[in-house]
Amino acid sequence: MYNGTMKKIIQTALLLTLTVPLTAQTLRDSTSVTGATSTVTQERMNKGMITNSLDALSGQAAGVQVQSGGNHEAMLSAVRVRGTTSLTGGNDPLVVIDGVQSDIITLSTIYPADIESFTILKDASETSQYGSRGAAGVIQVVTRKGTAEQFHIAYDGSVGLERTYKNLHMLNASQFRQAASNLGMSILDKGADTDFTKAPIRTGLVQTHHLAFGGGSETANYRASIGMTDQKTTVKNYNLRNYIAKLDLHQKAFDNHLTVDLGVLGSLQNNNVIPSKQKLFYSAATFNPTIPAGTNASGGYDDVTEAWWINNPYALLTMKEDEDDAHVNVHAKATINLGYGLTLGLFGSYSYSDFGNAHYYPTYVWSHGEAYQGDKKRIELLGNIALSWNRRIAMRHQLELLALVEESRERIKGFYATSSNFNTNAFGYDNLSAGSIRPWEGTNSYNYSSSLTSYLAKAQYTYNDRYTLNLSTRIDGSSKVGENNRWGFFPSVSAAWNVSKEPWMAPLKRIIPKLNLRVGYGKSGNLGGIDAFLSQQLIRPNGVVSVGGMPTTTLGIIRNANPDLKWEIKRTFNVGVDMAFWDHRIVLTADFYTSRTTDMLYNYTVPVPPFTYDHLLANLGRMRNHGLEIGFGITPLQKQDIELNINMNWTFERNKLVTLNGYYQGQYITAPDVQGISDLYGAGYHGASGVCFQIVGQPLGVFYLPHCKGFTIADDGSKRYDLTSESYICGQATPKALMGSNFAFRYKQFDITMQVNGAFGHKIYNGTALAYMNMASLPNYNVMQGAPEMNIQDQHISDYWLGPGDYVNIDYVTLGWNVPNRSRYISKMRVACSVNNLATITSYSGLTPIINSSVVDPTLGVDDKRTIPPYRIYSLALSIQF
Repeated sequence: MYNGTMKKIIQTALLLTLTVPLTAQTLRDSTSVTGATSTVTQERMNKGMITNSLDALSGQAAGVQVQSGGNHEAMLSAVRVRGTTSLTGGNDPLVVIDGVQSDIITLSTIYPADIESFTILKDASETSQYGSRGAAGVIQVVTRKGTAEQFHIAYDGSVGLERTYKNLHMLNASQFRQAASNLGMSILDKGADTDFTKAPIRTGLVQTHHLAFGGGSETANYRASIGMTDQKTTVKNYNLRNYIAKLDLHQKAFDNHLTVDLGVLGSLQNNNVIPSKQKLFYSAATFNPTIPAGTNASGGYDDVTEAWWINNPYALLTMKEDEDDAHVNVHAKATINLGYGLTLGLFGSYSYSDFGNAHYYPTYVWSHGEAYQGDKKRIELLGNIALSWNRRIAMRHQLELLALVEESRERIKGFYATSSNFNTNAFGYDNLSAGSIRPWEGTNSYNYSSSLTSYLAKAQYTYNDRYTLNLSTRIDGSSKVGENNRWGFFPSVSAAWNVSKEPWMAPLKRIIPKLNLRVGYGKSGNLGGIDAFLSQQLIRPNGVVSVGGMPTTTLGIIRNANPDLKWEIKRTFNVGVDMAFWDHRIVLTADFYTSRTTDMLYNYTVPVPPFTYDHLLANLGRMRNHGLEIGFGITPLQKQDIELNINMNWTFERNKLVTLNGYYQGQYITAPDVQGISDLYGAGYHGASGVCFQIVGQPLGVFYLPHCKGFTIADDGSKRYDLTSESYICGQATPKALMGSNFAFRYKQFDITMQVNGAFGHKIYNGTALAYMNMASLPNYNVMQGAPEMNIQDQHISDYWLGPGDYVNIDYVTLGWNVPNRSRYISKMRVACSVNNLATITSYSGLTPIINSSVVDPTLGVDDKRTIPPYRIYSLALSIQF
C-alpha cells in the first residue's frame, strides 16, 4: 500500500515555485483590461529543447495545462484552459493564429521562433467574442512579422540526444527459470538471456533548424522563414519530421490611410509512429526472457502461443504505420483609416489540411495481415468586415465601438480502405488488392460541409483612465445544430477600476505603482461536439448479406434525428486583481472564477419505441467548475551586470458533474449515475476491469474501487487480495492544484534558466504493477523482480495499487552565453546548452507520474503498460543574427 508524501512535495513546490499573466489591449483579436487573460511573450517562453510550439507555453500561464501525451512524448495530446467543462463537446481551446481561427494541430506545427506571443483568454467575458467556439478558452497567437530595418538574416538551430534513464526491472532468464521451478512449473526454455525491455529503446536524436530573413521600411516590409524539426525518438521506428515555411508582407499606402497585410503559412509532417504503443511495451516487459533476440533460424519470430495478449517485441517493431500531413494557411487583411476615429477592416483567410495515414500489420503479428490507407481533407474559408470607432471625448471620456460581420465555411471529405488475408508481406500497405477488401466495416468515404454566420458588437467606455466598462454580444448561426436552434446569443459584461490612478493613491505610487480590480460575466458556446448531420437521422452500411448469390451491403439507421440539438452553454463569473510593488519589482495577479456548463451534450441510451434507434445525442447535462489562479513575480536583483527574476503561479481547480438527466420532448431521459471512463487491458484480470469513472455529483474522473484490507494466504504460501464487497470513491484522476515556476539569473553575458512544473491532489492507478506483480501470470508472461518474494497470485482490481500522483518536475535547465559582438557582420550570437526533464520529485512508484491526468478518455488516471520509459534530452543550441 502507498504512503502519500503530498505534504513534503507541496513544501518543496513552494520553494521551487510560473509566469505572471500580462495583458494586451485592442478591440479585435485581443483583450481588454477587464478580462482574465495571460500573455506569454517570446522572452518568457520556455528555453529548453523545444520541438513543438506548445512546449514553449507549458507551465507559463496559470490555469493552462499543456500535456504532451504523458511521459514527455513528442506528440501533443491536449491543452486545457481552466479544466474540463464538457463530456462530449470539445475541450481543446480555440486557436487563433494572426486572426485565423485554427486548432491545436496547426499550432503545434509552427516553429517556436516564429511566434511573437501567446495570449490566453480564460473567462467568458473575453471568449464570448468568439461565440459558439469559445467555451473551452481561446489561445491567440501572434507570429513575428517584418520590421522597418535593413535586410537581416537570423538562424536558430539545436541538436540533442535523448537518453532513457529509467525502465522496468523484470526477471532475467535465470530468475525466470528459478521462479517457475519454485512453483513447480515447466517453461518454454530457449536457452537465451534476453532483456526484452530494451528491445524497443534506443538513443534518440533530435535536431531543429530555422532560418528567417526580412527587411524593409516603415511603409513596406517583409519577413520570410523556413524551418525543420527531425526527431528520432527513444522508441525504435518512431520518427517525427516537420517542415515549415512562412511569409509575411506588410504595406502602407495613401499617406498611411491604407494598411495591407498578407501572410502565408505552410507545413508538412512525415511521421513514422507505433501502431500499438501499449502492446509493444506490454510485450517487451512480459515476453519470455529465455527466447533469443531477433529472428530465429528460419527467419521468423519465436512466440509464446499461450500468451495471446502479447507478441515477440522484435516482430511488433516490424509493424509499419506512417502519417503524412500537410497544412496551408493564407490570410489577408486590409485596414482603412476613414478619419474621425473610424477604421474599416477587411479580413479573409483560406485554410487547407490534408491528413494521410497508412499501416501494415504483418501476417506473423496479425492473423492473415492487415493493410490500411486513408486520407482526410479539410478546407475552411473565413471572411469578416469590421467597423470600429475610437474617440477621446472632452479628455476624460474614451469610447471604443466595434461592429463585425463574419462568415465561415468548412468542408471535410475523405476515405479509407482496409484489406486483409494476405499470403505475403512483401507489399506492405502499397497493394491493397493483394488481400481481401473488407467491404463495409473497413472501407468508407465521406463528404460533408458546414457554415457559421456571426454578428459581433462591442463597446468599451473608459472614464478618466480609471473606470472601464466593456460590453459585447455575439450572435452565431450554425448549420450543424438542430433546425429549432439555429441561432445562439452570447453576451458579456466586464468592468475594471484602475485604483492606482486615483488621486488619493498618489502618495503610494512608488510603493504600489499598479492596482487594478476586474470583474466580468459572460456566456459562450461549445460547438466542438457537434459535427455536420448529427442533428439528423442517419443511415449507414451495417452488414453484408447474400442476395441472389451475390454479397450485398445492407443499410441501417444509426442515429435518431434531434431537431433541438444545440451548442453547450458555459456561463462564467470572474473577479480579479493585478498589483505591482516597488517599481514593478514585485508583481501579483489573482483570479477567482466559477463557471456552469448547461445544455451539456451526452449520448443517451433510449427505448425503442418511441425512438427509432437506441441512442440519442441530446443537451441535458450540467457541470460546474470553479477555481483560483495566483501569479507572482519578483525581481530581487536588477543591475547592469546581474539580474534575477522569479516567476511562479498556482492554479486550484474544482469540478463537479451535476446531472445528466432531463426531459427531451416531454420524455424523461436518464443516464447511469456511475459510468466507466478508463479501464485496464491485458491478461489475468478477475472480475471488472473498470478503474476510473464518471459519477454524478462527483468530480469528473474518480476512482471507484473495492478497498483492500490486506491479503489472504493459501496453503501453498501464495497471497490473494482481501477485498470488501462494495466499492467506494477513493480519489480523483485530475489534479486539484497545478504549479509552475521559472527562475532566470543573468550575470553579464551569461544566464541560466530553470522551469519547474508540478501537479497535486490527484491519484494514479498503477495497473502496470498490478499486472506485472501477479505470479499467476507465470510462465506465459514474465513478472517484475519483486513479484516472487511477494508471491501475489491475484489480479483483482482494488485500491491497493492506487497511489498519490503528486509530483514536482524540473522541466529544463538552460545555460546560455550571449557572445560579445566582435564582427561587423554579426549583430547577435548566443550559444546555449540544456537538459530537459532533469528530475522528478514524487512518491509514485511507477516509471513516471506524468501521465494523462486531464483528457477524458480510456487512459485517464491509469498507468497501464503503455508508458514510454522517461528520458532526458541533452542539447546544444546556436542563434545568430546577421
